[in-house]
Amino acid sequence: MQNTQTKTEPVALAGIAPAAAATPAPKAPGKPRVLLVLGVMALAGLSFGGRMYWRSQNFVETENAYVAGHVHPVSARIAGVVTKVLVEDNQLVQQGQLIAELDPADQRVKLEQIQAQIASVEQQVLQADAQTAQVKASASAAKAQVLQAEALAQRARQDAERYSQLYNSQMKAVAKAELDAAIAARASTQADLAARKDAALAAEAQIGAARSARAVLQAQIKVLQAQAKDAQQQLGYNQIVAPVAGRLGKRSVEVGARVQPGQQLAALVEDKVWVTANFKETQLAGLQVGQEVDVAIDALPNEKLKARLDSFSPASGNQFALLPADNATGNFTKIVQRVPVKLAFAEADLKRLAGRLVPGMSAVVEVDLRQSKR
Repeated sequence: MQNTQTKTEPVALAGIAPAAAATPAPKAPGKPRVLLVLGVMALAGLSFGGRMYWRSQNFVETENAYVAGHVHPVSARIAGVVTKVLVEDNQLVQQGQLIAELDPADQRVKLEQIQAQIASVEQQVLQADAQTAQVKASASAAKAQVLQAEALAQRARQDAERYSQLYNSQMKAVAKAELDAAIAARASTQADLAARKDAALAAEAQIGAARSARAVLQAQIKVLQAQAKDAQQQLGYNQIVAPVAGRLGKRSVEVGARVQPGQQLAALVEDKVWVTANFKETQLAGLQVGQEVDVAIDALPNEKLKARLDSFSPASGNQFALLPADNATGNFTKIVQRVPVKLAFAEADLKRLAGRLVPGMSAVVEVDLRQSKR
């Protein structure tokens, strides 16, 4: 029996490779690419930040901007019933063009009443003139009677003086009865003269009263004429006309409606518009009147408009608010205020875009501050 030797082979543990058979570890394939991306992002960030800083130093812009314009209310000046409406919404109208008419019956009747009153007072003036002429005639007659009474009184005085000389203690050329009669006649004529003068004064007073009455009537005629003029104007107010030239909107009047004085019937918008840009107070340092402004209207994205800085508001928007903020309190928080700035469009752009640039549109404005450095 032969002895057999069993040869044992070296057994490698599962999962453990011999050191001699190990392969080298591969390098991380994404590391250079990540570094490249980070570098590009850093460069882009620097570029973006540099551009933002450069723009903040050379440009000022705001989105708080709106197209503004003159909007004129069309209202009735008198009460009445609408009989005609001659315009439609969005129609272009000229200054003085007839928009609507009211029923003129009430104003016409009032005018006729006043004219009748004027005619009546004028007849009273004629009567006053006739009465004045009559009183003047009576006054002339009273003056003539005064002259006659003065003559009689003068003669009676002379007779009384003669009879007094002919009848005294030394001479009795006339009878005592004749002297007494002469003295009585003198007294009678003096009394009659006084009565005639009083009658003449009364006649003069009547002349003054008649003239005063006529002056009152004349004044009354002037008052009535003023009322007639006002009634004529009221009659003209039955025609409602356009106060300015523009485009009509917000029409709210219809035939048959009864309107009141001051009631708005429509609105007229002029074609001449501008932009009101509400800049922050910290942005105003580089702004000057006359600078050119780039304007982008949200409703007209393909239009790049130019405007000119026309003027600054005399106060911030908060000061014109219905309830301005009261900063005189203990809990004070500083808030950057906005100041409205008026930007005027070029006339060529206004004509080219007439009817498309309307008040209320949103806008974005930008001002190149380098204009003031040139």
